[in-house]
Amino acid sequence: MSTKLDIFSDPVCPWCYIGKARLERALEQRPDHPLIIEWHPFMLNPTMPPEGMDRREYLQAKFGPPDEVVRVHLPIVQACEELGLPLELEKMERNPSTLNAQRLIHWAGLEGHQNAVVSALFRANFAEGRDIGERDTLLDIAERAGMDRAVTARLLDSDADADDIRARDADIRARGLQGVPAFILGRQYVLNGAQPVDTWLNILDQLAAA
Repeated sequence: MSTKLDIFSDPVCPWCYIGKARLERALEQRPDHPLIIEWHPFMLNPTMPPEGMDRREYLQAKFGPPDEVVRVHLPIVQACEELGLPLELEKMERNPSTLNAQRLIHWAGLEGHQNAVVSALFRANFAEGRDIGERDTLLDIAERAGMDRAVTARLLDSDADADDIRARDADIRARGLQGVPAFILGRQYVLNGAQPVDTWLNILDQLAAA
């Protein structure tokens, strides 16, 4: 019997990147798991301008002086090292708007390519330092995931589903979600934060026993 796992995430959220990796490590150990995964939009910075911001300026405005920025990033770096996840902070020059990335994730879900696109967005942002607010970056990701590049280009050049993404983001905030990643299991149980691999293994074993 399958169980729905709804994940609220933003592709520029480092703990979402880590949380996805930890979940996948557990799923690899339980290949017969019953989870059906769907990704949902939550924008860390819903008012970010379309062109994004210089990353250094953004981080200092949010966290303060450089030593404080380093302190905030230290547990992220450590978590990535533990997982063997690539993290190239020095390559990340801009903090993008993720509205178009969230639209792409939505369209990928309609075509059955959602997890591949989410993975590629995380990889582009954190491992390659690419600007995932840029049109060509998004088109490359879409094409490599099996989506039609020309169709995706026409959608990106329109306002298709932009209001829907904003509304869904606003709705989940109104329902009390304040940060991501957030996982809703079986439409009932909420897990906030990048859960450890062992937590997921325990959940998967309980589902199997049930």
